[in-house]
Amino acid sequence: MKQRLIKTTALSAAILATLVGCASQPAHEWQADKTYKLTVLHTNDHHGRFWQNQYGEYGMAARKTLVDEIRQQVRAEGGSVLLFSGGDINTGVPESDLQEAEPDFKGMSKIGYDAMAIGNHEFDNPLDVLFKQEEWANFPMLSANIYDKKTGKRLFQPYQMFDKQGIKIAVIGLTTEDTAKIGNPEYIGGLEFRDPKVEAKQLIAEIKQKEHPDLIFAVTHMGHYDNGNHGINAPGDVALARYLDEGSLNMIVGGHSQDPVCMEAPNVMKKNFVPSDECKPDQQNGTYIVQAHEWGKYVGRADYEFRNGQLNLVSYDLVPVNLKKKVKVNGESQRVLYEKAIPEDQAMLDFLRPYQEKGQTQLNVKIAETNGKLEGDRHVVRFQQTNLGRLIATAHMQRAKADFAIMNSGGVRDSIEGGDVTYKDVLRVQPFANNVTYVDMSGAEVMDYLNEVATKPVDSGAYAQFSGISMTVEHGKVNNVFIGGEQLRLDDTYRFTVPSFNAAGGDGYPKITNHPGFVNTGFVDAEVLKDFLETNSPLDVNKFAPAGEIVYK
Repeated sequence: MKQRLIKTTALSAAILATLVGCASQPAHEWQADKTYKLTVLHTNDHHGRFWQNQYGEYGMAARKTLVDEIRQQVRAEGGSVLLFSGGDINTGVPESDLQEAEPDFKGMSKIGYDAMAIGNHEFDNPLDVLFKQEEWANFPMLSANIYDKKTGKRLFQPYQMFDKQGIKIAVIGLTTEDTAKIGNPEYIGGLEFRDPKVEAKQLIAEIKQKEHPDLIFAVTHMGHYDNGNHGINAPGDVALARYLDEGSLNMIVGGHSQDPVCMEAPNVMKKNFVPSDECKPDQQNGTYIVQAHEWGKYVGRADYEFRNGQLNLVSYDLVPVNLKKKVKVNGESQRVLYEKAIPEDQAMLDFLRPYQEKGQTQLNVKIAETNGKLEGDRHVVRFQQTNLGRLIATAHMQRAKADFAIMNSGGVRDSIEGGDVTYKDVLRVQPFANNVTYVDMSGAEVMDYLNEVATKPVDSGAYAQFSGISMTVEHGKVNNVFIGGEQLRLDDTYRFTVPSFNAAGGDGYPKITNHPGFVNTGFVDAEVLKDFLETNSPLDVNKFAPAGEIVYK
């Protein structure tokens, strides 16, 4: 039995009565002393997972069945449903990436999303692709804090109004200002990502005056961080709720940090959540904050009651979409469902299948084989040097005939398991289509550059993987640098590679595109990695294992 919650997130009845009596306020369309049922469904950080995985988990066809069933149930009880996304539809699965997430946005339209926040990965492609995706979507893609530098105006729709049984609901969209740092500078150079907290406060005041909503929700792509401890990331949903006047937002549907937001105590998130566990959303300053992990693994469900201007959360659940666990049956490992099977919607399957099949022949062709795993898991590659990070850097270094290479760990998106390697595996590792660039610098310039890049903190995409170089990083400074086995000389010239994303200033790296020694090779990173694997197959992963070249003290 799921935990049931009764909490008030609106203004007090006394204040509401005063507002209702105010001549400047229009009459409410809802009836006094009547209880209305309102259900909010949500997902986030889809990242191209329109098709089920190899174990039959998640996928948009099963999600449609689940959402349709909940809608039917709620409507039978006289209630209303809203379906939101916390953004990041793009980037993560080759079948989606190669088709600019067309199946994903069109699939969301068929499921019936009401609105989504624009995420930072919506800028992984040129802006004309994003504008095309807006046309594919039959729902608004919202962000109130992204501005065109030339015009000084918002680039996207800031909010959307909904009317559910006479209840007027405003939904605002917000995007992390970190997009300016982690987005591709080639695509976002003309955009300004303003502080979403400040924008939200101003917009809420405007909406209250213009629209007179009964409820205000936010769909955000800012991240949930326990007790607002966001580290090097931009402030997220907790900071947003605390910045606003109490109760300004009834609910935040979030994304970006890719967590199942389930709290075990005030400001303490449950770290070991598994499907079917009870889930209690965060609550900050009168605002509920929810997030449904990633990839459509769950559909979040918040059931509310609205009565006399007050909104009460009755129950909350993260519903797993065909997620499975490993169990031992007669000594053999098997995967079994956590909860009941959710059938895939046949019409959605028929719609998505051509997209899934398109390009499969090319993607699934074997290009190489390895004798072990190439480690690219984000919980490893963002904390230490790995064989895959070093291999990618080596491939770039060889293609550019450079002395050493730098690869940001945020550009390493997955591991490659031992055995046969396909082009699909490569695209899963490097989906962003960055170009390999290089720059010729003096040894003194290289030291300045390394002092900024090699000191980037762990647990961030900025953390750098290296090849062809060794060094010691101590007290925020780099020393004992050797390149190609020889100690760096300040008056010599060295060539090194870095992804075009970082060369343009991405991840907070120094911008080097204007350096007189800078060259964009035009070679796409995934193609360079593919060619390197093909050339060196069968590949011995041990040759790329870190051996203490980079020492942190």
